[in-house]
Amino acid sequence: MAHMITWLLLLLVWVAAGWAAWPRTELLNICMNAKHHKEKPGPEDKLHEQCSPWRKKACCSVNTSLEAHKDISYLYRFNWDHCGKMEPSCKRHFIQDTCLYECSPNLGPWIQEVNQSWRKERILNVPLCKEDCETWWNDCRTSYTCKTNWHKGWNWSSGYNQCPVDAVCHRFDFYFPTPADLCNEIWSHSYKVSNYSRGSGRCIQMWFDPASGNPNEEVARFYAAKAKSGAGFHEVWPLQLGLALMLLWLLI
Repeated sequence: MAHMITWLLLLLVWVAAGWAAWPRTELLNICMNAKHHKEKPGPEDKLHEQCSPWRKKACCSVNTSLEAHKDISYLYRFNWDHCGKMEPSCKRHFIQDTCLYECSPNLGPWIQEVNQSWRKERILNVPLCKEDCETWWNDCRTSYTCKTNWHKGWNWSSGYNQCPVDAVCHRFDFYFPTPADLCNEIWSHSYKVSNYSRGSGRCIQMWFDPASGNPNEEVARFYAAKAKSGAGFHEVWPLQLGLALMLLWLLI
């Protein structure tokens, strides 16, 4: 009996330790299952302009990076100028947003499955560094739009997005009174503005200098480890409970 109890105790310890160390590699260095993403990240030496920071390891092709810089490109037929000409200082943030979405292999911890005709996965609540969000809002506040959620509700009858009939064009700061309103709402909570700053290792940077490396790799590792820890507990507890009950039965 004592021998059996000892083995059960050792088994409990082994199960807990094994699950705690189980790698969650599927959250790191992966590409979304979406419209234009590559199956796996890899080098793309000729990525265009604002997408070039991801050239060493990218989920986007060269052609996708070129199209990301165009108005009403083949990527999504999206018209940035739906309420008149968008200021270039504002548009550069949307180009960078597109490059991050299409090219980054470091968004794994925030990828969620979706049932949509044009993609099988999306990102949700990516912790965007507060400075990137604030600069985006400041550079766009005097440009014009007619909606708060740009993911849905457009008039696509012309082949590209136009404002709905009852929508009125106002400045960005009318529809998005704060930086958080812009970053959190515009793409259906793809982003969630973080309280952390650039370089903290706790928030995703939309802008970075590739000469200093990609800071989002550290961020992805941090949140992947948190996800692994939480998932490991929820997956292993039924087995641990069963072993504990068997041990209790033997002791009784």
